This record gives sequence, C-alpha cells and structure tokens, in this order.
Amino acid sequence: MNKLQLAEQFRRALQLFAQSLDNETAMEVATVFPAWEVGKAYKINEYLTYGVNSVGDPQLYQVLMGHTSQADWTPDITPSLYKAIGISGGYPVWSQPVGTEDAYRIGDIVSFENELYICTSDYNVYPPNVYGWEIYEEV
Repeated sequence: MNKLQLAEQFRRALQLFAQSLDNETAMEVATVFPAWEVGKAYKINEYLTYGVNSVGDPQLYQVLMGHTSQADWTPDITPSLYKAIGISGGYPVWSQPVGTEDAYRIGDIVSFENELYICTSDYNVYPPNVYGWEIYEEV
C-alpha cells in the first residue's frame, strides 16, 4: 500500500469518527467532512459540507432524514433534508429542530436575523420571532 492509499484510509477513518461529534465540535473541524454528492445514500444525523459560509469556510450540514441525494435536492435549498450548522458572532445560528432531541432548552442563546435571542421555554422548536424567546443583551 502506498502513502496516498494510507492517507485516504486515514482520512476515511477520521470522517467516520467525526460523525459522532456534536454540532459545535463538528464546526471546528468542518473541513474533515466529505462534500455533498449527487446519488449518495445519506443517513440521519450524518455531517457533510456544501458551499461556503459567510467567512469562506466550508458550510457544514447535518442530514435530517435518510435519503439518496438528487441534483435538485441540494442542502442549501432543501431544509426538510438538511440542517445548516453555523455560528454568528460566537453564538450558534438558529436552525429548525427536528424534534425534542435537538430542541432548544431554557438559557440557550442563538443568533437569528442579526439579533441574539435567549430561550425561555424548554424543548422549544419555534423560531425566535414566534414563541419562547427574548432578545438577549450581552453583558
């Protein structure tokens, strides 16, 4: 086995391990995750990259529903299949929870439409402009 083959195996092993990370940690190593592909079978909670975020880093996505990707189901336009993972000003960008397993809890702080909000309701799945949030003022 040559060095290139060894490096490819190591990268794949790293990608498999990285799938077990939480969103915040996964964002720290976004370049490790594979790029989105057409015709690939994706599993729920799998991480992938597609495009770039506002600072030029790979945009990280998490798969919300197992499926085989199609050219017209790209992560940036299919929020029912992919959840964008990101940070704005040091706080996570609000993204639609799938259910109670990733719903927001009291005290969670998020960035939403260029404003910071703090969650006031446990297991909150609503956007900050709908229910269960207050504007957060940093101290």
